[in-house]
Formats: sequence, C-alpha cells, structure tokens
Amino acid sequence: MRPPRPPAAALIRPRPARGRTRPDRPAAGSGDPVVRHGLARVLSKAGLCSRTEAARWIVAGRVSVDGRTVRDPEFPIRAGRDQVQVDGVALGEAPRIYVALNKPRGLVTTVQDERGRDTVYRCFDGAQLPWLAPVGRLDKASEGLLLFSNDPQWAARLTDPLTGPDKTYHVQVDGLPDAAMLAALTAGIDDEGEFLSARRVTVLRSGERTAWLEVVLEEGRNRHIRRLLAAFDLQVLRLVRVAIGGLVLGDLGKGQWRALHPSDLRQLDAAAAVGGDPPPAPAG
Repeated sequence: MRPPRPPAAALIRPRPARGRTRPDRPAAGSGDPVVRHGLARVLSKAGLCSRTEAARWIVAGRVSVDGRTVRDPEFPIRAGRDQVQVDGVALGEAPRIYVALNKPRGLVTTVQDERGRDTVYRCFDGAQLPWLAPVGRLDKASEGLLLFSNDPQWAARLTDPLTGPDKTYHVQVDGLPDAAMLAALTAGIDDEGEFLSARRVTVLRSGERTAWLEVVLEEGRNRHIRRLLAAFDLQVLRLVRVAIGGLVLGDLGKGQWRALHPSDLRQLDAAAAVGGDPPPAPAG
C-alpha cells in the first residue's frame, strides 16, 4: 500500500521564469592565441565517430597529425593549421545525416550497453548508415520519436535546455487527474532539490480507472515526466513522445526510421532559434 501523499498544493513552489538568453561570453580579441582542441574531440566534431570511438582509434595508432602518429586522445590540434589523417586519409567533414526513429519500448538509448541489453541501434541493422549519435534520449520503458545525427552542433541546439524546441508526449496513467491536478502539474514541484514542471498538460481521453494525457515539456530532465507524475501518486503505464517542436511522429512504424527532409530541418532549426514553438499539427 502506498504511503499517503501530501496535498497537491503542498508540493507546489513558485515556477521560475524560463530565460531564453545565455550570459554574455567575452569576445575573442585579435591577440588571442590559436584555438586548440583535443584530437578525439576534433574527430567527433567532424562527424566521423563518437569521442569514445575516436579515442580508441587514436590509441590504436590509426590517426596521424602532420605525418606523425599520435596516440594521445587529448593531443592539442591547432584549428586550421594541423593536418589530421585517419588510416592515411585526410580528415574531411563527413556528410551530415539527420534521422528520425520511432523507438520501440524495451531498447536503451546508448551505443553499447554495459549490461548487454538491446539498444536503439538494433533498429539500424543493415542500413549501412555512418556513425550517428542520439539527439536527446528516451529511457528504456519509453517509446516514440527519437532523432539521430552526426552533426554535433545541430544536436546541441536542439537539446539546449534554454532554446531547444518543446517536446510533446502522450502518457497513459493509472488515475483520473482533475483540473486542479492538471494545474498543479504545470505549476511544478520540487523533487529533491530539482524543479520539475510541464508547460502544458491536457486530458486526451479517460476510462474508468486510467487516462491518456498530453504533456508538453520545455526541457526534459532525467525521467522528468515519471517523477513529476509520481509526486501526485500517478503511475505511468505508457509514455510515447509524439513530437519535437512541430516535427510529429506521424505514421512512422514502430522500430522504423526515415531521413529528415530539408523542410523538417528548417522547422526544427526555426523552433530552436526562438526557443519555443506552437503545438504540433495533429499526427496523420
């Protein structure tokens, strides 16, 4: 039997204002030294592989700088000056790839799982895609829209908690939230020192004991929705991400993926630029 929860009002704290700007950074002056980055980071930023995989390549002796084999992943590279080669081929920026996947439940969002569990990369078996990194995450029990790319700068814009687009989820819960609870979910709670809230929560449909909610988040923390709903004694039965900004999951089959169209990229870039977006168009 679950212990009694405090009334909803006791869980609420004032919602902090959501800033959309970053603190100013000092501009680089003409006298600044040449910019240097670690070798593994340079390979990763070029879209060839993850930084972890780049470190393995370097230690294995596959990477040279100005004709000399380098085995230190943190070896400093001077931007625009040093010549980097991988397996004797000059480093060039890989063609940028952008992919949307309908993640099935039961897969973990990682390249290699130390516990041997199936990962989302199983969905790309036989596709002959280059290295791609997940743009954001969905936990093992969650499903729905998940993006992948080998463009780190684009991924960083989309996942930035200040300026990234909203994410929309359809969530089945083991309860029937009333209007007061919906308002409390948007007002937010303090969960062990971390503020959790939803931008918008509405009831899609309900039965005798369960309901489907549409939950829109401005930013997604670890198990954000599950923790927020648990504070109101609501257990999540299913959680499906149906949209990122205006990009909807639509009729993409479970476990299936598609390349993003230029119009999709423009839509996501526009949403990230303004740090918010209107509700997505209905799926289908």
